[in-house]
Amino acid sequence: MADEADRKNGAEALPREERAKPDPPGYFEGESMTRRHAFTVAAQGIGGVAGAAIVLPSVGFAVAPIFHRGKERWEAVGPLDDFVEDTYRQVVFTETEGIGDAGKTTAYVRRGSRQLGEDPKEIVAISSRCAHLGCPVRFVEAADNFICPCHGGVYDFVGKVIGGPPPRPLDQFQTRIRNGQAELGPRYSVTSQLQPVRARDPGEFTGGVWEYLYPPRPSTFPPPSG
Repeated sequence: MADEADRKNGAEALPREERAKPDPPGYFEGESMTRRHAFTVAAQGIGGVAGAAIVLPSVGFAVAPIFHRGKERWEAVGPLDDFVEDTYRQVVFTETEGIGDAGKTTAYVRRGSRQLGEDPKEIVAISSRCAHLGCPVRFVEAADNFICPCHGGVYDFVGKVIGGPPPRPLDQFQTRIRNGQAELGPRYSVTSQLQPVRARDPGEFTGGVWEYLYPPRPSTFPPPSG
């Protein structure tokens, strides 16, 4: 109202001078960073280092298996002539080195069967670890079946599930013949049609959509190609 009255009286209102912002304590002309800004940047840097010290090890622990692959190991388990087509021979060999008896495992080994369309000059090695919860199975020659004593899992002569809770056939081991000796290599899992896939843990399915719902560990060896 006073400004309007001044205009009516012919007097123009004088412009108000903006109050100058005072310089911060210790400021000098030409300074590019204030003390407060320097402390802020230092605090942010310390926080970033502390955060990285917590996050990076966790990320590394989770991602490391993708880039880690153990050494492929093969072990001789006997001459080819020690194995026959119509039954299995139980062998114990070292699957993982450096951990003593805990690294040993049992396999049931036989020569390839002509009746099953297999090459008699090759070796078939089936894992003794049940695909349900990992209990040790045993081959019952009178029935030509593998039996799990823990929960009643039953597998036929080639390792396919024919009874009980196991979700898939028994795992197998890669095999080869070197200088007349049968050698066993990395473990692999198979589908219900005995098609090889990367090794799964007990209780996990294989084949179809299960390949995506239960992806294998990145560090496992690829299955045999043929």
